[in-house]
Amino acid sequence: MDRTGIKWSKEETILAFDLYCRTSFGKISSSNKDIRELAGLLGRTPGAVALKMHNLAHHDPELRKRNITAMAHGSKLDASVWDEFSSNWEELSYQARCILANLKSESIDKVVDESEIIMLPEGRVREQLVKNRVGQYFFRMAVLNSYENRCCITNLAIPELLVASHIKPWKDADSRTERTNPMNGLALNALHDKAFDRGLITVTPDYIIKVSSKIKQSLGGDTVEDWLLSFADQEIRMPNKFFPGKEFLEFHNDVIFKM
Repeated sequence: MDRTGIKWSKEETILAFDLYCRTSFGKISSSNKDIRELAGLLGRTPGAVALKMHNLAHHDPELRKRNITAMAHGSKLDASVWDEFSSNWEELSYQARCILANLKSESIDKVVDESEIIMLPEGRVREQLVKNRVGQYFFRMAVLNSYENRCCITNLAIPELLVASHIKPWKDADSRTERTNPMNGLALNALHDKAFDRGLITVTPDYIIKVSSKIKQSLGGDTVEDWLLSFADQEIRMPNKFFPGKEFLEFHNDVIFKM
């Protein structure tokens, strides 16, 4: 059904916001295959979906700080959806998956596709596990695409070796506002992700890489140790949106990092 000229619904706007979060800012265009796929599902043109995503970007506070205001002609609904879900990222990803499943006339279980969840009876436990899996996927895609699939420390661009690393660990993070919040993530290669997770490196609130004295003390000409040390005191490669939150970086510096 062609919906050109029809006002966007809240459900459509949620899908556009979810896709905005998972798309590198520079790739929001009518030629993007994910945008074209969503347009087909909604009965809208790829240009209309890309425009809606740019309208939503107007409400991104980090883009505003850099005077990248995108399209300034969005609707009140755009602002409402942004405000509602930027304080509940888990619900954004879950609602978007539910809406997509309905559009495709399939169960949300197909999005998750994990036998231990599918075998569970309907109820709150199953729903929360589905939310967790969907949220983890959303977080990974949002973080890696914000960093254009490059490690923010080494600039490594091999997707198979990249991890969407939590700054404030999953176990310590609030499920609504922190666990799947893209600003609680860094794109790291597998080695630096492990070092970051164990507190052997950190990133300061002003985005400078610091290396623990535990690594410095063990220095013996080892290539791996040298690779960790060689980036000390440098600034990370910044994302095109969803800058790492200073409150998350402060937590990692104060609680996780081993001086």
